[in-house]
Amino acid sequence: MTDSAPQPVDRQLPTEESRDLLALVREIAQREIRPRAAEEEEAGHFPREVFTLLSESGLLGLPYASEFGGGDQPYEVYLQVLEELAAARLTVGLGASVHTLACHGLAGFGTKEQQAEHLPAMLGGGLLGAYCLSEPAAGSDAASLTTKAVRDGDDWVINGTKAWITHGGVADFYTVLARSGGEGPRGITAFLVPGDAAGLTAAVPEKKMGMKGSPTAQLHFDDVRVPDARRLGEEGQGFTIALAALDSGRLGIAACAIGVAQAALDEALAYATGRKQFGRPIADFQGLRFMLADMATRIEAGRALYLAAARLRDAGKPFSRQAAMAKLFCTDAAMGVTIDAVQVLGGYGYTADFPVERLMREAKVLQIVEGTNQIQRMVIARHLAGPESR
Repeated sequence: MTDSAPQPVDRQLPTEESRDLLALVREIAQREIRPRAAEEEEAGHFPREVFTLLSESGLLGLPYASEFGGGDQPYEVYLQVLEELAAARLTVGLGASVHTLACHGLAGFGTKEQQAEHLPAMLGGGLLGAYCLSEPAAGSDAASLTTKAVRDGDDWVINGTKAWITHGGVADFYTVLARSGGEGPRGITAFLVPGDAAGLTAAVPEKKMGMKGSPTAQLHFDDVRVPDARRLGEEGQGFTIALAALDSGRLGIAACAIGVAQAALDEALAYATGRKQFGRPIADFQGLRFMLADMATRIEAGRALYLAAARLRDAGKPFSRQAAMAKLFCTDAAMGVTIDAVQVLGGYGYTADFPVERLMREAKVLQIVEGTNQIQRMVIARHLAGPESR
């Protein structure tokens, strides 16, 4: 296993403040996250203390308004922070992205009163969030969700099961999409549900091939009572809120994917330049040199793609198609780069003594979460050719 810290990525950042911010993130990653990543992932340890540190450091509310405790940072900067965190440990980078996703509904669609009451604690008060859209029978077809919310006076009573929830069982709050009306997307409403709400329980976390330190669990809602004051947006607006959040969330996944890929390239390069065969470093052999060149090219292309989409978002322009492209390309690139990194290390790459096998297992989930890559292709094609004929 390589002990030396990877060389910092040469980033194009818009301000001196953002350069200082990235320097802080690298310091935290090198000191608090990367050294324990392999051991804690193997043990299935969820690093809540790291998220507390990120919150105290102002890193869990970066793209949101400073009025409510956010960092006022553009997505162009926020995503590069995610990339650095994911390169150190995907459980942390993806966790920060999921937390940002969970805050999106309130920040974008909540009333000023709701925002003033809840956002400061969510963005910088040590709380951790989760996002509840998927269900056991409603994954890619999220509009068919069946978790129900029934009005009862000034409250809503929620019943049903959510599935594949990152931070399920450990989150302090959940943004929950539930059916309050008829079938289809127009019958869905969003709610902000406290993590300790009566009747809300988490199942045993899923046993996964990677990201073992990040709990993924079903959530069961058994007559969970939520005040109408915690409804986000209008009744029936929930699916619109969900899609808006996912467009931004997909950029977070893309950035995390490039972080994982960069970590794999760093490991492969360190190994290839240090390992000798036939009397010289294996990095001298053209076959490996070309592999490393292709890995680096995929990473640079992916980084450019997610940043281009982020800049559209920051400019207030449509970016849904570009977000889907970035999620698709970057996660496929991460899968390919990590597979190649294992190959560069040969037999050692297949052992847990080196991190590339863990990075390869972790990269796989990024092709699945927040819309599979097959769904991303459908989204892109609809933007190009219009909806499918029925």
